[in-house]
Amino acid sequence: MVLALLAGVAGCGGPGSSGDVDPAESPGPTESTGPTEPAESTESILGDALPPGSSGALVAGRGTTMDLCQGWGDPDPGSGEGAGCDTVFDIGSMTKQFTAAAVVRLDMDGQIEVSDPLGDHLPDVPADKRSVTIEQLLTHSSGFLDSLGADDEPLTRDAFLREALGSELLSRPGSTYLYSNVGYSLLTAVIEEASGQDYEAYLAEHLFTPAGMTSTGYLLPDWSKTQVAGQYDAEGRARGTPLDQPWADDGPYWNLRGNGGLLSTPRDMFGWHVALLGDAVLDDDAKRELFEPRVREEPDETYYAYGWVVDDPDDPSILWHNGGNGWSYGEIARDPAGDTFVFWVANRSAGDGWDLGEDGGGVTSALFERLAKTGETAADS
Repeated sequence: MVLALLAGVAGCGGPGSSGDVDPAESPGPTESTGPTEPAESTESILGDALPPGSSGALVAGRGTTMDLCQGWGDPDPGSGEGAGCDTVFDIGSMTKQFTAAAVVRLDMDGQIEVSDPLGDHLPDVPADKRSVTIEQLLTHSSGFLDSLGADDEPLTRDAFLREALGSELLSRPGSTYLYSNVGYSLLTAVIEEASGQDYEAYLAEHLFTPAGMTSTGYLLPDWSKTQVAGQYDAEGRARGTPLDQPWADDGPYWNLRGNGGLLSTPRDMFGWHVALLGDAVLDDDAKRELFEPRVREEPDETYYAYGWVVDDPDDPSILWHNGGNGWSYGEIARDPAGDTFVFWVANRSAGDGWDLGEDGGGVTSALFERLAKTGETAADS
């Protein structure tokens, strides 16, 4: 998987020069205009890592400098538009690191503590779940099951809470890693209760706006119709845009809300990376909380932090997460210091004999290698 592929290149140095922008003072990312900006196409840079028939967009950079932000593949036959830096995609379970950041922000602001039991923040929690902590939900160690059903099942907030809190725990809280989308939707309800705001509104005010992210959300951004990428199945059949899927009036139904389904662009995702280098969204203590490896993803050797996966708890080299919905698939990755950042997403993730959900680590690895080379070029110039 991606972690093993990246281990050798993740430690490459960032720009580190006096010309770098201080992210604490910068309103957003800077774009490379010197010799490190690649003139090649995405396809020529990534080579065999991109299978024929795939399409999507990516961004990669070092520190606050965006070195590459491009689309690849054929134009969308529905809109005639080719994907690019400002194309909107479903980022799948990469949504979880935004939900986790919102929880950490609430903790930073004194509105909750991650050690709080669930019963302190949600009403009518049964006795067997009352002591489940927010941290256990963040680290997939709460014992809640993965899902209550399909993403597009018309499950309201009240119905979701009733079914989730009435479900049987699969393990004793805190004892076992069990990936749980239900747990992250419960965190979404906690965010709303603690903040007094709708989940998307809270993220927009406290995460996205300070990070300069204008095209990330469920429904609030003002996207044009042609800006949102269509999605395609493994046979190449059109499955509509994420906004064409069955949703409630205020966003996705609760089997998806807060655990997946957020829409964003490569440019916005790089803006998020830059925000995590500074303190406009989270202070240093909060970021340490977010990224600290906590629970081993057994049987794998990786560890789950808060919405991020970490390769090595003693000497981490890569923080990452992936996400997909069966049609779109992507990955986000950065080194702990933030010197190197990669985000990419495909709106056709599988085809005849290929599946980016299984082989996408090659795309991330190739981008990290590219950044290592451009970093060396900049250092030698």
